[in-house]
Amino acid sequence: MNFALRIPDYYKGDIEELKGDVSINQFIVNAIVEKIATLKTVDYLKQRANNATIDDMEKLLDKVEDREPEIFDKI
Repeated sequence: MNFALRIPDYYKGDIEELKGDVSINQFIVNAIVEKIATLKTVDYLKQRANNATIDDMEKLLDKVEDREPEIFDKI
């Protein structure tokens, strides 16, 4: 699949700096793949959250060890 892609000139420096040893094409393809994976993950987590119940949450929390929080977790 081929697309004509217009990228604003002000991104050129960032792309050149961040792409490393890969081609600009591969950099853009990787960026698209990462975005798709992120969006699918968000949708998956939303579906899981919509199916969850309070009972499920309580069962999960019952499995957590009862101990004092780490110093950086204290309020």
